[in-house]
Amino acid sequence: MKTLLNVIWLFLSGFWLFLGYLVAGLILCITIIGIPFGIAAFRIGVYALWPFGYRVVDRHDAGAPSLIGNVLWILLAGWWLALGHIAAGIALCVTIIGIPFGIANFKLIPVSLMPLGREIVRTDEPFAGRRY
Repeated sequence: MKTLLNVIWLFLSGFWLFLGYLVAGLILCITIIGIPFGIAAFRIGVYALWPFGYRVVDRHDAGAPSLIGNVLWILLAGWWLALGHIAAGIALCVTIIGIPFGIANFKLIPVSLMPLGREIVRTDEPFAGRRY
């Protein structure tokens, strides 16, 4: 079922989201300061390409630089991205067929709002993302 949902998602919006995050990541990687943000945009783009079967977990070893980076990200781009995913999620949830895709957009909100200090892992790996 995950594969079917991912393929439908790919044609409806996943490919365009991936391209948007890819272009944003390339622009962000122009400067040295923007490289961590560009890498985060690439990670979000891959997650936006295939969201079903993956989840976002917090990295507890991220530290203060991730917090500072997330504050900058929220101020510059995060809230626009989150609002876009909210609007797309609500629009997709209008129809019964679009509800899973709306939920996928809602899953993208936390990682698009604060991407640093987070990791994207498969849902079928029970201990993925845990740091001991």
